[in-house]
Amino acid sequence: MRILLIEDDTTLGAAVRDQIAADGQSVDWVTRLDAAGDALRGASYDLILLDLMLPDGRGIGFLKALRARGDVTPVIILTALDQVSDRIEGLNAGADDYLVKPFDLSELSARIGSVARRYSGNPNPIITHGPLEIDLAAHSIYRDGKSVQLTAREWALFEAFLSRPGQLLSKPQLEDKLYAFGAEVESNTIEVHVSRLRKKLGSAVIETERGMGYRLGEP
Repeated sequence: MRILLIEDDTTLGAAVRDQIAADGQSVDWVTRLDAAGDALRGASYDLILLDLMLPDGRGIGFLKALRARGDVTPVIILTALDQVSDRIEGLNAGADDYLVKPFDLSELSARIGSVARRYSGNPNPIITHGPLEIDLAAHSIYRDGKSVQLTAREWALFEAFLSRPGQLLSKPQLEDKLYAFGAEVESNTIEVHVSRLRKKLGSAVIETERGMGYRLGEP
């Protein structure tokens, strides 16, 4: 999952960025609304984390403009504004969730996962795929009843396939989900991760369309 973080507090922004990266997700961090607009024009995001008070304007106006042009990207507001009226305004503007600062980083991870599952059409964190039992909230997988350990990158890649069952995903699309702007990406990175997932989860878990990309295999 690729996330856009819009936050001008450098201490909090760095902490949130590191938390998202530790969860195996890709994150681009900007501190201004104009930079956020540029980022949205240059990449496709799965979720936006939005501060409301930014150097060049209010996040509410940015969110309203986003929804007015038909952009349905999930948005979680991160703000120090804790009045009920502030929450109502944010949710009515089109936010999917509202988290008041200071917050626990593990709670943020849980909120991100919850919103992402709702948008994928399955709010239940426990799913099965053939011999695999997957807990999306706990980031745990059991294969035939035995625990399987994935690295953060392997989990993020597998989650990308789970969220789009049957959909062919190209190598650039998968790299886009795993790496932020400017990150060094080796040419065979996706192939290596796919190979490792097949070894851990079963050879048929990911199908290859030669020259086109990959998709989640049939259960």
